[in-house]
Amino acid sequence: MRARRIAVVWLPRLASDRAARRVRPDPGQPFAVVAEAGGRQILASVSAAAGAQGLGAGMTLADARALCPGLVTRPADPGADAAALGAIIRWAGRFSPLVGRMGADALALDIAGVGHLFGGEAGLGAAMAAGLGRAGFAAVTGIADTPGAAWALARHGGGVAAPGATLGAIGALPPAALRIPPAAAEALGRLGLRRIADLAALPRAGMARRFGPEVVMRLDQALGALAEPISPEIATPPFAARLTLPEPIGRTEDVAAGLERLLGRLCDRLAAAGQGARRLVLEAARVDGGTACLALGLARARHDAAGIARLFAPRLEEIDAGFGIERLRLSAPATEPMPPVQIAAGAAPGATDEGMADLLTRLGNRLGFEALQRLAPAESHIPERSFLVLAAATPEGWAAARTPWPAPDGPERPLILFPPEHADAPPGADPPARFRWRGRRLCTLWATGPERIAPEWWFDDPAWRGGVRDYWRVQTAEGPRLWLFHTPQAPGWAVQGEFA
Repeated sequence: MRARRIAVVWLPRLASDRAARRVRPDPGQPFAVVAEAGGRQILASVSAAAGAQGLGAGMTLADARALCPGLVTRPADPGADAAALGAIIRWAGRFSPLVGRMGADALALDIAGVGHLFGGEAGLGAAMAAGLGRAGFAAVTGIADTPGAAWALARHGGGVAAPGATLGAIGALPPAALRIPPAAAEALGRLGLRRIADLAALPRAGMARRFGPEVVMRLDQALGALAEPISPEIATPPFAARLTLPEPIGRTEDVAAGLERLLGRLCDRLAAAGQGARRLVLEAARVDGGTACLALGLARARHDAAGIARLFAPRLEEIDAGFGIERLRLSAPATEPMPPVQIAAGAAPGATDEGMADLLTRLGNRLGFEALQRLAPAESHIPERSFLVLAAATPEGWAAARTPWPAPDGPERPLILFPPEHADAPPGADPPARFRWRGRRLCTLWATGPERIAPEWWFDDPAWRGGVRDYWRVQTAEGPRLWLFHTPQAPGWAVQGEFA
């Protein structure tokens, strides 16, 4: 069985290093990332220059300003930090085929059998730290037989534990290096257990009863008695195509021709992967160093080059060619699985769906896809619950569009449905001859009904607590054809809809 060797790379200043790459403060300028905690602003991460002036994570911003008036700050962005760590994990794939996250600021690599390619395991750790340093990220590397031991070494100065010598390498470290809760580490310290070696000598059963099972689990994981796998991140293959032009172009027709070539290559890759693009970005690099971008959102996933080109065509004039475009790049940053679809004999392949998708795409890029909605049938005999409102340009919306509406074999339903509105009419079970609604006096010509609808007892709907309703279709002399109902338990009339 192959012996495991794990390298853990800890990024102690991931948030501040990531933000500094964008802000680019002056060298030596104290810099920190600030987060909200308990109604206060605290330092979430500080640069090396800020740390040299006595600032540290967890300090309030007011205290930090008192110590360092020239402190430059930026708000915390956990999402951007997670994305940066993901990019670092993809970069670390050059050192190991198995790389995964280990917390929010560290990554773990299985380096068994690859250390000799870098002059040994110490050389591999130094190469990773140097590469991250050139990118602006401080890094500390620990290497051991287990992820827990490597994490402990990385958090306490780094180093390499010889194979089979895990306890000797981490035995002198404090119990907090085992990733146990702070309260448990504090309790161990009060009892004089200030080293991992002291903890390893204790009986496991008593330790679990007194300090909790997590302490025993983390200790066994660090010493190799309990397996701890690395969950590798599967990198999504980038769907993109690039075209370098022999001469700069500027006409819209030339850009369209280049886009057509890029779409052919990109859509072939999407089709081979069983994916469809939901968002496309065309980047045009100009000879003056600038870049013009054109983004196109699609209402549904697709990988047909001709159809996508038709949607791009009306917007190509938005690209500012400047003094000429020398390079084009087309990418699909958002994709969805697009499984094969059975086509009925003699039917055009999705012609109706494609026409609706093109319409929604044009409207969505102009109005915003969040503004597009569609109705879907719902299984309920209550009028206001008989339909669902879904986003039109989502897989759920497309699935709902294929759900047929029930056949109109029952009583007619109004074209416009609204919450019940009081109608001023004499009480009674028969439709009123005259009534007032929305400030108008109306006279009944004829009425059809009643249709009794009972509430759904499994829903506690306040609007239906009055009991059953008797609905009537009422044609008025003044024109409106209304849907009135009468509640036998509470005499009175209300209008809930209007027919065409």
